[in-house]
Amino acid sequence: TANTLHIMSWPEVATLFERLCCYLRTNALVCIYGPFNYAGAYTSESNAQFDQWLKDRNPLSGIRDFESVAALAANQGLRLLKDYAMPANNRLLVFQKSE
Repeated sequence: TANTLHIMSWPEVATLFERLCCYLRTNALVCIYGPFNYAGAYTSESNAQFDQWLKDRNPLSGIRDFESVAALAANQGLRLLKDYAMPANNRLLVFQKSE
């Protein structure tokens, strides 16, 4: 999924992970592209501005904390394989469904 978690509300993000794992087979990959905060901090000034723009449009949206997303994934049996830096201060998170 690309550029979705920051558009959705946090309860919708949690529901996505809950339902996603019902359909994944063992060893399936889940790739998530978009901006993330790390340790509660923005990775760039442009991401801080983008987050404010998102919240002005919809207070339930916003850039998500990597640690919170990784915890949701882990709770659903997904383990992080790789966290890639991408252009424009985005990331590509690659998770794999565990047995």
